[in-house]
Amino acid sequence: MVLVGGAALTALILSTLFLLIILLMNVKAKNKKQVNWYFIFMIICLMICDIGQILSIIVPSVTDIEPIYFDYIVYIGTCLLPISFFFFTLSFIKTKIKFKKKYLLLFVIPIISLLVLWTNDFHHLFYVKYSVINFDTVFGAYFPIHSIYTYVLILTSFAVLLRYTIKNSGFFSKQSLYVTLGMAFPLGVNILGACGVPMSIYITPICFTVTAFFFWLVAMKYNFLNISPIALQTVVDRISDGYIVLDVNNTIIDFNKTFLKTANTPASKLRGKNMFTLVARDKYFNIDANLLKEFIDKSKSTGKTYTFQIKLTNVEKYFNVEVCSIYSNTAYIGSLILFKDITQHTLDLRTINDNQNMLMEKERLASLGQLVGGIAHNLKTPIMSISGASEALLGLIKEYELSVGDPEVTEEDHKEIAKDMYTWVGKIKEYSEYMSDVITAVKGQTVTLVNENDVSFTVSELIKRVDILMKHELKNALVYLNVKVNTDEDLSLNGDVNSLVQVINNMISNSIQAYKGKKEQNIDLIIDRNSNNLSITVKDYGPGIPKNVMNKLFKEMVTTKGKNGTGLGLFMSYSTIRGHFNGNITVDSKKGEGTTFVITLPLFYN
Repeated sequence: MVLVGGAALTALILSTLFLLIILLMNVKAKNKKQVNWYFIFMIICLMICDIGQILSIIVPSVTDIEPIYFDYIVYIGTCLLPISFFFFTLSFIKTKIKFKKKYLLLFVIPIISLLVLWTNDFHHLFYVKYSVINFDTVFGAYFPIHSIYTYVLILTSFAVLLRYTIKNSGFFSKQSLYVTLGMAFPLGVNILGACGVPMSIYITPICFTVTAFFFWLVAMKYNFLNISPIALQTVVDRISDGYIVLDVNNTIIDFNKTFLKTANTPASKLRGKNMFTLVARDKYFNIDANLLKEFIDKSKSTGKTYTFQIKLTNVEKYFNVEVCSIYSNTAYIGSLILFKDITQHTLDLRTINDNQNMLMEKERLASLGQLVGGIAHNLKTPIMSISGASEALLGLIKEYELSVGDPEVTEEDHKEIAKDMYTWVGKIKEYSEYMSDVITAVKGQTVTLVNENDVSFTVSELIKRVDILMKHELKNALVYLNVKVNTDEDLSLNGDVNSLVQVINNMISNSIQAYKGKKEQNIDLIIDRNSNNLSITVKDYGPGIPKNVMNKLFKEMVTTKGKNGTGLGLFMSYSTIRGHFNGNITVDSKKGEGTTFVITLPLFYN
C-alpha cells in the first residue's frame, strides 16, 4: 500500500486529469441544479488535494522547501471535502436547500484545523513530526479533533445518502452498489492507515478519486444527478395514492409511505416478499388473489390497465386497485399496483343515494297526500248519492208494502213503483262502479316507481284514470282541463299504466301551480297518433320556465317552486318514460306564453 516516488506522481496526475474531465463535463452541462453545483464543489476539493500532493512531490525535489508546507494546500481541499459532501447529500435528498445560519457551524472545525496547520511550526499541535509515510508521522494533540470531525461528517453524509439511495432504488440496485463502493474505498483505506498499515499520504486523494469515478459512473448511467431521484421519492411518498412495484416473480421491490400507512405494515415485512404470499397471509386488504393474478397476467399480455375495488376488513375504507405492467423498451420487467382511496367518494355516493331515496319517498308521500284529498272528494259525492238512492228505495219499498192488498192500486201503479226501483238501483250500481274505479286508480298510484306493472290498457282507460285523480285538484284551483283525443280511444298500449298516469298528473299539477292561484285558467291535454308513436301533450298558458332551469330540467333535480318543491317530479317522470316505455319527454317554454310538455311513446304491436 506504500505509494511513493514516480508511481505516486503518475497516479496523482492521472487522478487530477480524470477529475478535470468530470469537472468540465459538469460545468458545461445545461440546466444545472443545486446538487450539480455541490458535486462540482466536491470535485474541486479533490483536485486541490491532488494538486497539493503533486506539488509536494515535484517542488521539494528541485528546491529546499519541505513537503509539509504543501500540505497547507492539500488540507484546504481536505477540510472542505466533508462539508461539500454533506451539502451534496442534502441537496440530493431535498432537491434544493436553503443555506441556514446554523450551517456556518460546520466551518468552525475546518477553519481551526487550517489555522492550526498553518501555524504548526510554532506549537506542533497538528504535526509533531511530518512524514509522507503514515507510520513515521507523529501527530499533535489537535489532530484527533480534526480527524474525528472529518470522519463523523463524511460517515454521516454517507449513511444518509446510502439510506435514501437504497430507499429509492432498492438495496441490491447497481445505483446503491456504486455509491457504496465509491464511499467505502477511501474510508476503508483510511481506516487501514489508522490501524497502522503502512501507506503514503498520497493514497487518500487517489482513493477519493475512485469515489468521484463511481459517482460519475452512476450519474452517467442512472441519472444520479440529473433527475434528483431522492426528491422524486419524496414526491411519491407524499401523494395520496399508495403503490407497490413487483418484479417479474411478483416479489415486492418498491412502495411508498402512503402504502405503508394504508397497510399499517413496516417496510421490513414487505420488501423482498412475494405479493401472493402476503395476500394469502394478511387478509387486511381483502384482495382476491385469483383476480389479482388474472389482472397481472392480462396486463402483461395486453399492456392495458385493469381495475377492481376492495374494502379493508377492519375499517370503513374503500380502494380502487389498478394493475398495470412496466416495460423497459419491449421487455416486461414488473407490475405496478396502485391503491386509490375512494372512501370519501363511496361514502358521498351512499349519502347521495340515501338522500335521493328520502326525497323520492317525500315526493311519493306528497303525491299520496294529494291522492288522499282527491279520494275524500271523489268518494264523498257517490257515497252521498248512494245514500240518497237508498232513502228513495226505502220510500218505494214502504209504498209497495202499503199498496199490497189495496184495491185502488192498479197493476200499472205496481209497474211504476218497480220502474222507479230499477232506476235507483241502476244509479247505485253506477255510483258503485265509479267508486271502484277511484279505488283502482288510487291503489295503482300508491305503488312506487321501481315496481313494474306492465298491462294492456286503452287510451280511454288512461284518460279516465287521469280525470278521476285530477278532478279534485282541478276543481279546487278553478282550472279547466280540456281533453282532446285525435286518435281511436280504444287504441291499446302496453306498459305500467300507473306510472304513466302519475307522470301525466305530475305535469298537470305543475301547470296548475304555474298559474299561482289564478282562477278560470285552461290546461290542454291532447293525445295524437303519429305513425308508430303516441304523443301526449300537456299545455298551459302560464309564465313559462326560465332558460337556466330548462337546460337541466330532466338531468338534475331542479325546481322553480323554492322550498315547496323537490325537483324530483320531472326528473323522475323522465326516468319513468325512458325506463318503462322506452319513450321520451320534450319541453317547449316561452316567457309569458306558457309551457308545453310532450310525452312520446312508441306503439308496439303483438
